[in-house]
Amino acid sequence: MREIIPVKEFSEEWNISEFAEKSIAKYREKIGDKKALCALSGGVDSAVCAALISKAIGKNLTCILVDHGLMRKNEVDDVVKVFRENFDVEIKFVDREAHFLSKLAGVTDPEQKRKIIGEEFIRVFEEEAKKLGKIDYLVQGTIYPDIVESGGDGHKTVKSHHNVGGLPEDIGFEGLIEPIRDLYKDEVRAVGLDLGLPERLVKRQPFPGPGLAVRVLGELTKEKLDLLREADFIFRDEIAKAGLSYDISQYFAVLTNLKSVGVSSDERTYEKVIALRAVNTENFMVAEVAKVPFEVLTKASKRITDEIKEVNRVVFDITNKPPSTVEWE
Repeated sequence: MREIIPVKEFSEEWNISEFAEKSIAKYREKIGDKKALCALSGGVDSAVCAALISKAIGKNLTCILVDHGLMRKNEVDDVVKVFRENFDVEIKFVDREAHFLSKLAGVTDPEQKRKIIGEEFIRVFEEEAKKLGKIDYLVQGTIYPDIVESGGDGHKTVKSHHNVGGLPEDIGFEGLIEPIRDLYKDEVRAVGLDLGLPERLVKRQPFPGPGLAVRVLGELTKEKLDLLREADFIFRDEIAKAGLSYDISQYFAVLTNLKSVGVSSDERTYEKVIALRAVNTENFMVAEVAKVPFEVLTKASKRITDEIKEVNRVVFDITNKPPSTVEWE
């Protein structure tokens, strides 16, 4: 059962403060003295959900961060640090890297990846909930673009988001709570600031629930994921050094399943191709390619090919959404 707060339920001319206030009141009444578990990913969506439900039920909320082995470099440590500094709630870290990678072994279809990850997340949360005693509700950061792209609300399916199309029919909770499922990304950020979350948290780079699984094209291996982590870190580092971190809506690296001919020390190479992606958008329903300065792209390319011997070519994706999506899978 999904618990939904439709925005239009509040007023015809709703505002962000009204949304936060009414949401907190509604869930305080709905959940009461029962307990909830929040699926924390480190992104703004789950952060805002955690803040809303924390204000509604306080210590009856437990946040769980699952390391599925698909996170960016240093992501787990950064997320735990940020949330422990900014939330007065219990945060539990669960290492499930080996489990997720075993379930994804040999899988190449992106839809199948998303559905496997969606189901395994639920199973991990069910398992952890049993250790905590009776947990009645699961809270997750579904937003409106997730619903639309997954084929909900009368739309055709573009891709099944792990927290929508990837959910199993049977979940071991009384209810599934999605406080921001009617909001676009820019509205979610505004709610986060209204709730008092720090700007550096609210403006964090969006990160897909399936993580790097949809940024490594084709079959997943730990070696490929580690390689992508390094390339992605380099790109993000160069963006930060250029002072552009908050000027670009989303930027990341993709490990394509292509190999290309190159040359190193006068010898032929045949190595992997990394694609860089950067877009600007307000609501993530449409997006335009970010005009990243050429010198930033060339610095990132040189570092990636110098520091990662398995990569000999870097390309920059210049396609808007539509016709492409932001993610490659």
